[in-house]
Amino acid sequence: MPDETRQETGAGGPPMGARTRSRRWSPGAAADSFFFVFAGLASIWLAVLLASESMGLGWGLLWFAVVFWLLVAYLVLPRLNRILTRIYVPDYFIGRTRTSDGLLGDPVNLAVNGSERQLHAALAAAGWTRADEITLGSTWRIVAATLFRQSYDEAPVSPLFLFGRVQDFAYQQEVEDNPAKRHHVRFWRCPDGWMLPGGYRVDWLAAGTFDRAVGLSLFTLQITHKIDADTDRERDHIVAGLCSAAPAARVRLIRDFSSGYHARNGGGDTIQTDGDLPVVELGGIP
Repeated sequence: MPDETRQETGAGGPPMGARTRSRRWSPGAAADSFFFVFAGLASIWLAVLLASESMGLGWGLLWFAVVFWLLVAYLVLPRLNRILTRIYVPDYFIGRTRTSDGLLGDPVNLAVNGSERQLHAALAAAGWTRADEITLGSTWRIVAATLFRQSYDEAPVSPLFLFGRVQDFAYQQEVEDNPAKRHHVRFWRCPDGWMLPGGYRVDWLAAGTFDRAVGLSLFTLQITHKIDADTDRERDHIVAGLCSAAPAARVRLIRDFSSGYHARNGGGDTIQTDGDLPVVELGGIP
């Protein structure tokens, strides 16, 4: 049985290690905020103009619908989400990743202690494949592989942000030679001296989920992977694989790292978790 640890938080405020950064206002910051909001409103107005000009297009309306969807999904809604999340979403650590549009993404459900080489070795031994970086070539390849149901073991994953930066790397396990279905996990190296709420030090944080299909995002209407709601099952799958492939690994469980909840991720998919955080110790791996 893994060791169990109880999380403690500071009374009357956010968890320890999760303090907010005070916002500094200056003429430059004020101008940046103005143009940020102005660009969002301008993109919405452009969508309205296109819609009003589309009347009477006949068969051309089909092409217009495609252009209008691209405009709304990849310009208007992302810009609107950035405006709203800048206002409402806290910028301190709350155990959730964020999308490039600022929406709350997948839950942080795994931690690791060990060097980067140990982590790569353990994942490779457990049968995980490192995902390619997002490039024009890898993007086209995953689109073609999904449409024609061709295997692509190294298919890239979308960027998620933690500590204000994108994941350091990601790993995946393809299912049924179909890139639309896969286990995948993203890793972020923790900043020097940073501690989890409760005062625990770890080297890496990770977010693991299972892609079950390809669909449209509820919040942006963009094409994206849809994840399975039971993120705990994927977390346990990752931990079990690491411990099986690396017998020297040990697992310490932080109970109630976050409260159990039902929510949605950045694509609008339902997610649920019991709030526990396994910490995989790789120190015994050469």
